[in-house]
Amino acid sequence: MKQIIRSIAAMFTAGIILLLSLCSCQTNLHDGDGMVRSYTQISQEEAAQMMERDDGHCIVDVRTREEYETGHIPGAICVPNEEIGDTPPEALPDLNQILLVYCRSGRRSKEAAQKLFDLGYTHVYEFGGIIDWKGEIVAGEETSSNDEN
Repeated sequence: MKQIIRSIAAMFTAGIILLLSLCSCQTNLHDGDGMVRSYTQISQEEAAQMMERDDGHCIVDVRTREEYETGHIPGAICVPNEEIGDTPPEALPDLNQILLVYCRSGRRSKEAAQKLFDLGYTHVYEFGGIIDWKGEIVAGEETSSNDEN
């Protein structure tokens, strides 16, 4: 009887381990060494320095359009987190472009950055929320590109 209980417990444990490993593979990409690859989290200071460069980057505000219109970082485009799905957003056609992602507080930007990375974007940098932003903020309509950066 004890042997049957041990066998059932071992099968249950193996099943749980298998289930957990399958779940983790769905949201993260692994390289050949088994390391998890994801977006890069940076400080707001690092983001500001990157924004000063003329490197073709795109600043991505993932808040709602209404939030964006009340105030956003100059040159940012609005790509709401809720609208990032199974295909790359039309506003972000280049999978190799540097994306600097932010939201209000940092929660949605982390979700959006991971989704963008999972869609195949290779240079995704998340830097938190606009509530902590020390730089300029502008209000108004959506900017279609950030060519002035």
